[in-house]
Amino acid sequence: MLEDAPNGVPDRWVKTACPYCGVGCGLLAGVKDGSIVKIKGDPDHPANLGDVCAKAVHLPQSLNTADRLLHPHARNSQDKPFSRVSWETALQITAQKFAEIIGESGPEAVAFYGSGQLTTEAYYVGNKLAKGFLGTNNFDTNSRLCMSSAVAGYQASLGSDGPPASYADIEVADCFLLIGSNTAFCHPVTFKRIKKRKLDDPDRVMIIVVDPRRTETADFADLHLPVRPGGDIALLNGMLHVLIEEGLTDPSFIRRHTRDYERVEAAVKSYGLESAARDSGVPAPLIAEAAMIFGHSKAALTLWSMGINQSTAGVHKNNAIHNLHLVTGKIGKPGSGPFSLTGQPNAMGGREVGGLAHLLPGYRSIANPVHREEVARFWRTPVARISPRPGLAALEQFEALEKGKLRAIWILCTNPAVSMPDTGFVEKALRQAELVVVQDAYHPTGTTQFAHVLLPAAQWPEIEGVMTNSERRITYLPKITEPPGEALPDWKILALFAREMGFAEAFSYRSAGEVYSEFARLTRGTLCDYSGVNYERLRGEGPLQWPCPDPGHPGTERLYVESCFPTPDGRAVFIPVAHQEPFEAPDEDFPLVLTTGRVKNQWHTMTRTGKVPSLMKNCPDPFVEMNPADARKQRIRDADFIEVVSRRGKVIAQARVTEQITRGACFIPFHWGRQYGFFKAANNLTLTARDPVSRQPELKACAVRVRKLLDFPLGDN
Repeated sequence: MLEDAPNGVPDRWVKTACPYCGVGCGLLAGVKDGSIVKIKGDPDHPANLGDVCAKAVHLPQSLNTADRLLHPHARNSQDKPFSRVSWETALQITAQKFAEIIGESGPEAVAFYGSGQLTTEAYYVGNKLAKGFLGTNNFDTNSRLCMSSAVAGYQASLGSDGPPASYADIEVADCFLLIGSNTAFCHPVTFKRIKKRKLDDPDRVMIIVVDPRRTETADFADLHLPVRPGGDIALLNGMLHVLIEEGLTDPSFIRRHTRDYERVEAAVKSYGLESAARDSGVPAPLIAEAAMIFGHSKAALTLWSMGINQSTAGVHKNNAIHNLHLVTGKIGKPGSGPFSLTGQPNAMGGREVGGLAHLLPGYRSIANPVHREEVARFWRTPVARISPRPGLAALEQFEALEKGKLRAIWILCTNPAVSMPDTGFVEKALRQAELVVVQDAYHPTGTTQFAHVLLPAAQWPEIEGVMTNSERRITYLPKITEPPGEALPDWKILALFAREMGFAEAFSYRSAGEVYSEFARLTRGTLCDYSGVNYERLRGEGPLQWPCPDPGHPGTERLYVESCFPTPDGRAVFIPVAHQEPFEAPDEDFPLVLTTGRVKNQWHTMTRTGKVPSLMKNCPDPFVEMNPADARKQRIRDADFIEVVSRRGKVIAQARVTEQITRGACFIPFHWGRQYGFFKAANNLTLTARDPVSRQPELKACAVRVRKLLDFPLGDN
């Protein structure tokens, strides 16, 4: 870790955007002698209005570190040392192996696994290369672990992906339902905006927080509903039952703008508060109170994140949220709507470029022959080259590696050996691969240790491009500093590889701007129309929200303002959903349910934030949070070292015994991988069960047991 931040008074300030979470904060980067020495919030950016969190403030310390990957490297096998090679050699090695595998086993034997931290331009080039030219739809990203349930939920209920609401709605909402999100830690700038709204009008604005833990977010709420892990649908259905029984619905909106209401009404009528309380773990009076607050509000905003999405019932949990807004007509209006909070800075942009294995650019579908024809014609590639079969989703790629059906994987800008569930399974899968290419800014990481080829990527702020935040707002990121060593932008590495594979004409881009312009043209006329937005306009006017179909269009702050939805009949769809227990229910051998999450000053697998001493100070190691009633059964006291065991592995950490978590549950932060200590990795414990529609894994619930360690073992083993 670095001990000191870069020094100096900036000689210029440059507008850019934060590379961390989906809030998409605008930043001002202070530059001196070609290096970034200071960060502050951009007061002109609509996402944060000048605010900034600690992670962004310390960005300068995470840039030119000793573990920056500066040059390409290669080796013949994973147990041999790396050798430095030229870019030409690295790309030739990779292209020859890809060509060999595709020739022998077909394009389905190769895959790309990317990240919501890629720019839109890099996403687009990789997606185009895989699906349009190599002929494989095996291009998926860690957004599958993040937002794929939200994507499928929006599509099923509203007809299309895309959050209808905006951050501007925070200033006019009088009810906030925060569910499955410790917003104060995970999206701190957005939470401070919600907090200000409450403090400005404390008697009228109400905040409801649904969480098994009493977090900093819940502490500020007017009402905390301590749901047990997996109880969200029961709780939301209970609220819907109360809204219908109390007449707090909007019959005119339901009649004119929705369909299938009768099915949902029948389903929840037979599902009263007692059933909701039993299945959710939340007392019936609290469920009723939450429903009454939501129903009587003039403008209600529901915000959620991984606690909803990372579930085997994640899509249905999203549908249950949409049902609340549709039954009350609280959608498409100022201060109202369902609003998923993305975890990564460009997870939204990745959805727009088709960066999941079942999608094509512009919210087009692999399965739709018209969409395949449109994209093939635009890319000037034979339509037969775009397979009609969806590719392998994230976890399925690693399952296919383990079984030998997938022979090569190219991993870009992500660290799946730490972030994926069931770390032992992921490591085994990577060891089975014939070729692992890892494109990253840092080495070593949990994933780069399994690579055959290492490709040095330029990172923020060494690249030019755009990213789209949670509210559909496109922000331009300029290149501010030069990348170190031989590092190159992600899009350029992919384009050079495409040329090596024989596709030079289609990938002859000279700049990120050329890539962006091509992608924007391909979105013309689609629901996520970018065609009115270009680099020049973003530099001059600032960030813009899609759809933005022409150069004079101001951008779209809110979707569905005329209550017309992109479904065949223009109506939103009520979807009846039922309570579903987590895939792995607790039992006599594993009596507790583990849930995982973030700590305030860390992000993802700590590749950046873990290098900053001041961010590590308040939480240098993982911990296990558990209720006193559960701790007493095992004679565990606060600060004891304990062992947490699942059917897949174990974690050793100190106990935090607290009433702030509901009985029957325990919590471990997920940031630490095995490189920090083998038994510090929360994903040693988690499981690969996933939602049948979104294919998103259930990272928020698995069965575990705990025991006190009388003699804590020294070292990692």
